[in-house]
Amino acid sequence: MSLIPKAELHLHIEGTLEPELAFALAERNGVDLPYAGTDALRRAYLFSDLQSFLDLYYGLMAVLHTADDFTELADAYLARAAAQGVRHAEIFFDPQAHTERGIPIGTVIEGLAHALDHAEERYGVSTRLIMCFLRDRSAESAMQTLDAAKPYLHHITGVGLDSAEVGHPPSKFREVYAAAESLGLRKVAHAGEEGPPAYVREALDVLGVERIDHGLRSVEDPELVERLAREQVPLTLCPLSNVRLRAVDTLEDHPLRAMMDAGLLVTVNSDDPSYFGGYVGDTFHAVREALGLTQEQLRELARNSFRAAFLDHDEARRERCLAEVAGYDFDRE
Repeated sequence: MSLIPKAELHLHIEGTLEPELAFALAERNGVDLPYAGTDALRRAYLFSDLQSFLDLYYGLMAVLHTADDFTELADAYLARAAAQGVRHAEIFFDPQAHTERGIPIGTVIEGLAHALDHAEERYGVSTRLIMCFLRDRSAESAMQTLDAAKPYLHHITGVGLDSAEVGHPPSKFREVYAAAESLGLRKVAHAGEEGPPAYVREALDVLGVERIDHGLRSVEDPELVERLAREQVPLTLCPLSNVRLRAVDTLEDHPLRAMMDAGLLVTVNSDDPSYFGGYVGDTFHAVREALGLTQEQLRELARNSFRAAFLDHDEARRERCLAEVAGYDFDRE
């Protein structure tokens, strides 16, 4: 793994549910999982596309019931992230996936917040919480979720958009994002993972997002690439995820290096690390090996992660982290 100081900006907390914790929570909450054990569950982590992953991802959430479950889930991620050099984490969660199961949104948010509120003290990791809307649900459902979250907005920094992308363009959520902006929330959205480059344009121009999550297929549109480079729109790439979900054939085929060469502000993240084979330090190491990245290119990726982070209210921390990146000695690895 790579221990260079870094921020993680594309991380679904539900995607950090390791098989061991899944079985422990299943026993605690009386949930029967259709797997003989942790090894059998790990063998199920072979996906043909985004939807095949989502089917397992949402199914396994059935073990999460109480605020303590969400606290334990987030705390386990923070411990692993800190051990891999993470200094700041902006964490996605999917409230609709839980409220549809009868779990109150307050249970989810307060459980996560309990872990995040202690993250800096326990792990030296500052955090932000980003509430994602499921794009394959209705815009009305997203608006209802935003309304339900209003008593808890002091825990939430921004909103995002995830789940099955094709056929669900960003413009579907125009009014929801306008409402989120009026509440003072930051805005990001998944776009250009399986959806076309046009979805990236919509996320920028219709939703007014500040970052594009994934943005992989932007490379198919030279004018869009030029715009992203000119405006320095951050892209939160997830290379291991792209390989596992067959967006690219192999890590060696990933356009990360070409995107850097084109002047794009790209970051490297783990997405759903329990399912995709590695946390963010593992991902840094994997792309270094597969793409032959230099130490300075790794330093650029780490620097980009702090540049793109929502640290506007803690610029001193951003500067400290950037100084750490500048002085990092790769011989430690």
